[in-house]
Amino acid sequence: MTYIVNENCIKCKLMDCVEVCPVDCFYEGKNMLVIKPDECIDCGVCEPECPVEAIKPDTIPGSEQWLEINKKYSEIWPNISEKKDPPSDHEKFKDEKNKYEKYFKENL
Repeated sequence: MTYIVNENCIKCKLMDCVEVCPVDCFYEGKNMLVIKPDECIDCGVCEPECPVEAIKPDTIPGSEQWLEINKKYSEIWPNISEKKDPPSDHEKFKDEKNKYEKYFKENL
């Protein structure tokens, strides 16, 4: 098992998770974070820190797509080990659905 970041992170990027990760397995894209599955030690400390519930174990049904996204983009995007300020408009996106289709950005 590993943890993955899902679409709840898109346009929110609150980064409380980055601050508590003991192995620095988060990677930052333009409008979301991902976890590198091969670096995640499955400790779970990041999951409760995410106020938008964007971090889940990869064992939950429907997580296959997000596991692949996390794998792919953690190889491309830069590693992040310190919390940064979230986007100024993050509050208005926090409860929005289908954010992947609407807002996902592949590049930095």
